[in-house]
Amino acid sequence: MRTLLLKEYKLFEIADMPEPAVGPDDVLVRVKACGICGSDVHGYDGSTGRRIPPLVMGHEAAGVVVKTGDSVKRVRVGDRVTFDSTVYCGECYFCQRGDVNLCDDRQVLGVLANYVTMDQGTGAVHTAPSHGADDFYTGVEYGIDQTCNVDGSGHLLHGLPEYDGLTVFKANEPIVQLLKTRGVLLGRENIENSYPHCWRCHNPVIFRATEQWFISMEGQLNHGTLRSVALDEIKKVKWDPAWGEERISNMIATRPDWCISRQRVWGVPIAVFFCTGCGEVLQSKPANRAVIDLFARQGTDAWYRLQPGEILPAGTKCAHCGGTSFRKEMDIIDVWFESGSSQAAVLGHTPDMPWPADVYLEGGDQHRGWFHSSLLCGVGLHHAAPYSAVVTNGWTLDEQGRAMSKSRGNVVDPVDICKRLGAEVVRLWVASVDFREDVRASETLVLRVAENYRKVRNTFRYLLGNLHGFDPVRDLVPFDQMEPLDRFMLLRTVDLARELREWYDQMLFHRIYQRLIQFCVVDLSALYMAVVKDRLYTFPRTSPERKSAQTAMWRIAEALARLVAPIMTFTADEVWRFLPALKSRPESAHMALFPNDHDITGEIRDRDAAATLRADWETLVAIRDEVNQALEQSRNLKLINSELEAAIVITAPAESYQLLERYRGHLNSLFVVSSVGLKLGEPAGGAGALAVAAGRAPGHKCERCWNYSTHVGEDQSYPTICERCSAALKVIEKERGEESAGAAS
Repeated sequence: MRTLLLKEYKLFEIADMPEPAVGPDDVLVRVKACGICGSDVHGYDGSTGRRIPPLVMGHEAAGVVVKTGDSVKRVRVGDRVTFDSTVYCGECYFCQRGDVNLCDDRQVLGVLANYVTMDQGTGAVHTAPSHGADDFYTGVEYGIDQTCNVDGSGHLLHGLPEYDGLTVFKANEPIVQLLKTRGVLLGRENIENSYPHCWRCHNPVIFRATEQWFISMEGQLNHGTLRSVALDEIKKVKWDPAWGEERISNMIATRPDWCISRQRVWGVPIAVFFCTGCGEVLQSKPANRAVIDLFARQGTDAWYRLQPGEILPAGTKCAHCGGTSFRKEMDIIDVWFESGSSQAAVLGHTPDMPWPADVYLEGGDQHRGWFHSSLLCGVGLHHAAPYSAVVTNGWTLDEQGRAMSKSRGNVVDPVDICKRLGAEVVRLWVASVDFREDVRASETLVLRVAENYRKVRNTFRYLLGNLHGFDPVRDLVPFDQMEPLDRFMLLRTVDLARELREWYDQMLFHRIYQRLIQFCVVDLSALYMAVVKDRLYTFPRTSPERKSAQTAMWRIAEALARLVAPIMTFTADEVWRFLPALKSRPESAHMALFPNDHDITGEIRDRDAAATLRADWETLVAIRDEVNQALEQSRNLKLINSELEAAIVITAPAESYQLLERYRGHLNSLFVVSSVGLKLGEPAGGAGALAVAAGRAPGHKCERCWNYSTHVGEDQSYPTICERCSAALKVIEKERGEESAGAAS
């Protein structure tokens, strides 16, 4: 015989209750006494005549009528009940398990597990269907009871006194000792195997089968199921990189129903009520509205503070049984459902934030995360994807290609970099890499970007510095009247703008960065600025040649400020404030559109002439590279110290000779030398080859422009300068005199 303490009642309906034993204040129960676990109590509420669901624990009726075998008696909570210890329930955890043989008269079910490989065993196993995914599906297949006897905190339920209430890990040793004591332990051995651990606290994970809330992937929408409509919508989205489409499609096609509930002590609650009488979900619009209004006033934490009666409208009744007593669901909503539904809260409520979003941007793991949940929420709500495009970025690694972690000490802190180098450098570094791939970051790499940023910034400083006194309303020179080199540079700027606009559309920011640096260093600094500085520094302020250069610089600077605004935000706005402005120009570079061709060149009346000029100057720039090589050789031979000390002679075939002759007046400044001679001929080296001879220029050095000329000192008014500077100074002095006279009057 076995005496048990009756601690609680687990109540649910059975069909064979002896009705004469039921009083109005009684709960009739039938007890199956188990020699291992005690009793499994089935119940029927005599006071209401209703069945009592399994979820009701600790019923507080006046008494309980217990039937064991043929005898019926009344017991109360706290009474001791005696049962025949040879009777086994066949329903409790240990009576169901096949791997612990404690009950002598029990048949244990062995099952086939197709997830067991040949090197692991035969595949014929005993299983605990409530403690693992494979075990769960095996239990479903074989119809094994899936009652979970581990609570939410990992403690065992309904066990023997030796281990009841212990955590599953602490219970191991008492169970082993119990088996030893009963003489049923055949052997003991420690086996090491791989086991899942929590990534945050690094403790082993306990698997439990629990009731959850699900969204069916086969739920019907207007034109198909949630799954089929989602798959159709994926095809309408632009995926960057393109492999993202296949990845998320495969996940949607093969995923199970969406479990949207979680068992946590914090989070956004699933605001659902259950009837305590029949266990059904309360479906009531007034009840739902009351919850919405409560959350709007007090936030979701109110769900945990208030009782159901304080939330529900007065008179709320269960539609199934008419009950008025309710309990709250304490599960929280899946955080992925929260993030996936964010688009419903943000988009579609104001004209400036339409639904769907233009683009979603996140890491590659979000095809099963945010991208995934947002798609399902959007399809469920609007039958469409919540985004027009999805962009995926890679991960940031250290200089050796390792993942960054605090424990490894290899984290590059962007905040620290910002404090020392500025946010603009960090932003430019992000633009310098292909964000679709895993990228390496270190202070050394960021310092390289900082050096390139300095070059871009110095380019802007040079352009702005030479626009002093320039008024685009008064001084702007039409394209067809500009100097040839200035027109050529504007046409090259048009090419730059076209490329950058296309790459912005494709989000190829690393190409934008590379092309921008190339344009500033090669096109502007090494070519244009080196050539045009003579005009800017030595020509009279009002000369057409100088205004032509300023016009080109103003147009280039404005175009560049607009083009770099997305990746150099502070710099672009800073440049914008110092640029000479037209009245119609927006206040900020970030309010201006990317420049089109007309913004850069202005009106081009003769496009054929412009095309011819472009081709001519592409050839002249190539010739300039050959001239630079000859000048470098002369420097190495100590014939000259700088380019302006040189005089060059170019021997060229007919076609090249005609081109050079056509632009003879611009060759000195283009090659940055003091004189250029031309000869018609066919140099050795094949068709089209040129020969460049560099030597020391005749004459004396002009103290003003540093060019060498045989005419230095011919003007007695300016005995140390060349004829070109002498003429310029006379104009400058005349202008100053006119300005003084105007001021005096």
